[in-house]
Amino acid sequence: MRYVRESDAASEPPLPPAPGAEQHPALDLANAAITLPGGQSADLLDTPAAAQRWLVDRGLAPAGAELRETCASRLRALRDPVRALLAARIDGAPAPPAALAALNDALTLAPAASLLHWSPDRGLYRAAAHPTTQIVEHALAALAADAADLLTGPDAERLTACGSPPCNRYLLRHGRRHWCSTRCGDRARAARAYARRTAHPTTD
Repeated sequence: MRYVRESDAASEPPLPPAPGAEQHPALDLANAAITLPGGQSADLLDTPAAAQRWLVDRGLAPAGAELRETCASRLRALRDPVRALLAARIDGAPAPPAALAALNDALTLAPAASLLHWSPDRGLYRAAAHPTTQIVEHALAALAADAADLLTGPDAERLTACGSPPCNRYLLRHGRRHWCSTRCGDRARAARAYARRTAHPTTD
């Protein structure tokens, strides 16, 4: 498999966001490692700069943040448990214990409540803790919370995997659509048409 670095083509991702990814960043996280036709793949989180851009674009980190590789690797590490839980939910299978533990660990990384602060100019006020050193912790907690909401909320019934191999992305189904993009839909239709032609060849 040929690996395509996202940083080599930073202008545009290989595919547009899958249906549902704009509402659920956890779904977008699950789809951040893409299997492409022709033995290629792309990872939208392959470098610290790419991971930072991904977080900033989704409002999960300030634009001036500078992520190190350790932070980027933590973001990538959450992706596999999210994918495992999505797959289990779609297949109606038991949730993998290791994936559950990883998601729950991420949920507890950042305080959920706004803390009480005091300053000479404002007096007492409440604000969420968000120091620069905890940017990744807050991002991971937010992604884990969104994954938990997606897996347990009304959108869970619409979860499905893209029906156009070798694509490995997930999406929220709209009607009968089981494809994550127009390109995957075209490829699936072409494959079905080819299968019909080969199964029932015409004779002159």
